[in-house]
Amino acid sequence: MRIAPATALLATLFTSGLALQAAAPVPRPTKEFTIVLPNGKQQLLSSYRGKVVMAAFMFTTCPHCQALSKVITKLQGELGPRGFQAFGAVFNDEVNTPNPASNAQVTGAFVSQFQVGFPVGYAPRESVLSYLGVSEIESWVVPQIAIIDRKGQIRAQSASRGTTELQTETYLRKYLGELLDEGGAKSATPSKAAPKKAADKKTS
Repeated sequence: MRIAPATALLATLFTSGLALQAAAPVPRPTKEFTIVLPNGKQQLLSSYRGKVVMAAFMFTTCPHCQALSKVITKLQGELGPRGFQAFGAVFNDEVNTPNPASNAQVTGAFVSQFQVGFPVGYAPRESVLSYLGVSEIESWVVPQIAIIDRKGQIRAQSASRGTTELQTETYLRKYLGELLDEGGAKSATPSKAAPKKAADKKTS
């Protein structure tokens, strides 16, 4: 994994176990978020209000993200009829160029190559970090996950170093099923679980 030079000190602290993991509190109200789809159209997160939404923030170059996209596609097929909707935002350097056509091409290639069966678009890195409540100077990994209930509350979110449960098909199927059944009334905070496996570190 590549580490941005500006984060070298943080990486050292991270390795020695001294780096802090900051995570926005859950539950909390979701904010608006916008992605640009490969066809150039914008897709608003708020358009899925009333559904249980899994928002996945990914790099197109991240193997963990590629694998997760397949898991989410499977869950979309199974749980979509019950009111589940997946929503993907890619935000690595390759989709944050000054050329919208290039950004769209890279995003579309990701969708095609991994047969993604839910909306995925590109977004600015700063917008993603702001939505997640993560600082640019923090150490963080991708994928990052936020799960939103029918009432628009973020009920679970990855820790900055990643939360294995939120990338695991069996856990996600059970947790999403519970949210679909409850209608968003009961609070649950799986993001408090200790992260078990870090994914890909942020890159320059």
